[in-house]
Amino acid sequence: MTVKLLMTWDIKPEHEQEYFEFVIREFIPGIQRLGAELSDAWATVYGSGSQIMVGALLPNLNRSRQLLCSPEWESLYDRLMGFVQNYNQKIVEARTGFQL
Repeated sequence: MTVKLLMTWDIKPEHEQEYFEFVIREFIPGIQRLGAELSDAWATVYGSGSQIMVGALLPNLNRSRQLLCSPEWESLYDRLMGFVQNYNQKIVEARTGFQL
């Protein structure tokens, strides 16, 4: 069963430029190198939801757990935390369309 890793966060004030450079140059390519396929990227422009939501597909739950326990993920995660706050993640069964 294909699963989706859903991640949400808010960009720390005064870190927008560094955040976008990191996400484009390192975070997204790093997730892809770990075997995840980026499926969604959303930005909230109005309202009180998380500012950013990213979805990544993985072939199964076991593979998602391996990714999240890998040293490569820990490095990407640690770097991301320098630019964001209110980070949350969950793994759900992948479905078509928008998922929360």
